[in-house]
Amino acid sequence: MAGTPSGLTAADRVLVAGASGETGHELLSVLRPTDLTVRATTQSYANVDTLERLGADEVIVADFFQSADAVAAVEECDVVYCALGTPAGVRHTLGGKLVDRTGVINLITAAMGADVDYFVHESAIGVGSSKTGMALPARLLLRGSLRAKRDAEAALRRSGLGHTIIRPGKLTNAPPTDDPVVGEGGDSVSGSIPRADVARLMAAAPFTPDARNRTLEVVCRRGLNEPPRNLVDIDWAFDQLEEERERTERDRPQR
Repeated sequence: MAGTPSGLTAADRVLVAGASGETGHELLSVLRPTDLTVRATTQSYANVDTLERLGADEVIVADFFQSADAVAAVEECDVVYCALGTPAGVRHTLGGKLVDRTGVINLITAAMGADVDYFVHESAIGVGSSKTGMALPARLLLRGSLRAKRDAEAALRRSGLGHTIIRPGKLTNAPPTDDPVVGEGGDSVSGSIPRADVARLMAAAPFTPDARNRTLEVVCRRGLNEPPRNLVDIDWAFDQLEEERERTERDRPQR
């Protein structure tokens, strides 16, 4: 990324895995104004035109249960944004072969082989040490996918990749608040957050030194269920993303 401070991730091409999901759409919106080359993945050819309209420069149809597809997806990418998740259904409870585990781990393995600089993973409050941030009935209903996400988190921490794991609270489609509350250590925050806010945090993470190799729980201030604990103060690189947007608009040819 042009203008990246010394010592931070420098990116030219980034991958948005799971771009056809709602968080993936928001990520494309955040990244679109920058001069990054954005590659998006989807499971269906029917989504290709939509992803291109949303700002993807390249679209790959990929099945992350297939390791070869993961390898092809990460080729020549500097940063991976992983927003893979299992669609609503009984598999969230029953578990088994879920993209939240198998697909994400295939993507992590491919990123290691491709010398990807940074990996940002969308997990969830309720996973691992953050289980108390999700109500017990919801944890029981989602127990299969929560275990899968726990295993994927562990694989990423073991991988040696520079990374940030974002555990959002209950996701909403509300407008962005630009007021995230960030905790660390599991028992920190509980509540909800717009997907648009999560996308901004994910987009900025590779260029934010304080976010490196950390697992963070995030909600928005107005979405808090209870007083927060174990908050962390992170200077997110939002300004850098905004500078990229402004520079790209300034350099765009006038019609």
